[in-house]
Order: sequence, then structure tokens, then C-alpha cells
Amino acid sequence: MTMPTLTRLCVALAGFALASSAPAADALRIGAMPVGSGWYVAASTLEKTLKPVVQGRSIEIIPRGGGVANPIVVESGKAEIALSNVQTSLLAARGDDLYKGNKAQNIRALVGGLNPVFIGAMVRNDFIEKTGLDTLDKILTSGKPVRILMKPQGSNIPPAVDAILAAYGLDRAKIKANGGDVIQVDTAQIPALMRDGRADILFDTVLKGHPMITEVSLTADVRFLDMSERALKALADAGVKPSQIPQWFKGQSGTTKSGDFGTVLIGHASLPDELAYQITKTVIEKMPDMAKDYPAWSGFKAAEAGKKENTGIALHPGAARYFKERGFGM
Repeated sequence: MTMPTLTRLCVALAGFALASSAPAADALRIGAMPVGSGWYVAASTLEKTLKPVVQGRSIEIIPRGGGVANPIVVESGKAEIALSNVQTSLLAARGDDLYKGNKAQNIRALVGGLNPVFIGAMVRNDFIEKTGLDTLDKILTSGKPVRILMKPQGSNIPPAVDAILAAYGLDRAKIKANGGDVIQVDTAQIPALMRDGRADILFDTVLKGHPMITEVSLTADVRFLDMSERALKALADAGVKPSQIPQWFKGQSGTTKSGDFGTVLIGHASLPDELAYQITKTVIEKMPDMAKDYPAWSGFKAAEAGKKENTGIALHPGAARYFKERGFGM
């Protein structure tokens, strides 16, 4: 992780904190991502499901943040619970370089193994036809201009892309020096940029039924690229386990080689034990219904939701009580 990248991350997190408004004192705030993202849909599903069990508290979705930011959002008290990645939760708890050594000591897992979160690379077919660059290896070793599109800092995607570029001896400055660009915009702007040909390759998180990925795949004439072996090694070194995206979208000719960040619902250590227990119980036992609204959760396995490989961090005591009562492994 380069110092410029860390600086951008810190600025993004600081901006997030300043942008967060003070909610009603009794609100249960859910850290998500911007409107249009998969996690916003997931948070909306959680909001609807948790309303009966939050002891009269209102629920507020925070439509900002992302895989990198959300552990800090919870740690700093900007949200009581949040969707997070297994990888970034663990890195935040450890105080990894990504977090400049600042440990998120108060984040706890509630429900792990919610769904895989893949990293996808989608390239416009006209770019391939024009350049002949039809693999990630060819694109990143060619020296030819390429316009890379991704979400802003705070998502888990920019650090992953930086790791991939570094594996090829590249960084953002070198991409621009070659005549290309690195474009970072909010989720809602991405489909139009791809559709209008203002970007060549999109890196983003991929989930089953993801609204933005679905829109891009249907309207922008793109092809999903396999992650190269070099990219997969770089991702694995960063804690992203190798995996494959099932054939879910137009633009895939089969499964797609990828990496999996993992998804976990986290909460602050100060969350009352009984409330943490009820949230955990409700999410697990209502999952079949929630998966109808958020298909990415259709493969959830309750008995594995408390296992360390699916949480990354220590369980909240209230969640641990539920898993122990059910006889699930932890």
C-alpha cells in the first residue's frame, strides 16, 4: 500500500465522519454503502426484518461507507452495526497498514458467512476489439492506455486494484503516464460511464443480483475477465481468498476466476448483549425470507455463521450466546 493511497483513504474516512449527521439518540444505525449498491439493498432488507426486534428504536441506514470504511464507522460510533468484509474487519482489528496502525478494538462479529463478495473486472467489448487486449495480463503488460473505473476510497475495491497494479509494476500515476486514467465515481454514475464508452475496464464488487453490475452487464456490452494468476496471488497476499464468480450475468461465458472478500455483519462492543442476541437470532432465522429481497444471501449456511473463517474477528457476546444455544461451531 503506497503512502498516497493511505493518504487518500484517510481523507475519505475523515470526510465520511464529517458528513455523518447526528441521528436521534435511540436510532440503530446500519453502516452500508451509497444508494444503488448491493449493500444498500442488503441494509434495506435488514431494516425491514429488524424493526420488530430492536426494542422500539428507530432504524437508520447510512448510505455511505464501504468495505474499508465500515469497520471504522462502527469503531468510531457512527453506526451501531454495519455490513463489512471479513478481510477488512480483520485488518482493521489488527491495525494493518491500510488503517495506518490504528486498531479497531471495539468491533465484534454478529453474523458471518452472509455471502461471498467477489472482485470482478468487466471490460468493454469495443476496447477489446480495438486493442486486441482480451485478458488482464495483456491489458496490464501492454503499456497501452487504459481507463480504469472504480468506486471512491472507502470501498474495498481501490486497495485491491492498487495491489493488482503493483503486481504488474504499475500504480495509478503510471497508468496516467501511459495515457490512461483512473476514474473514481459513486455507484450511481458507473453504468453511464461504461455505457457511454468513457471508461474501458470496471473493477467492482460482484454479488448475485447486484443492481449496478446487472445494469452494466445488460446495457454496456462488457465481458467479464478472469483474474490472472498474478492478480490472484496479489489478492491472496492481501487476504482475499481465490474463488470463482458463478455464471450470473450477461457477459460471462462461464464461471469467472476471482477473489472473495467475504461478508460479515459487525456491531460495536457496546451494543447491549440482549440486542446483539436478538439481531443475530433474527438475521439467521429470517434469512430464507430476506434472501428473497437480497438474492446474494440465498447460499447462507446458518451453522457456519459463527466460525472464525467467516467472521474474521471475535464474536459479540450476545451473538456467541445464540450460536452456543444452537450448537453451532465458533
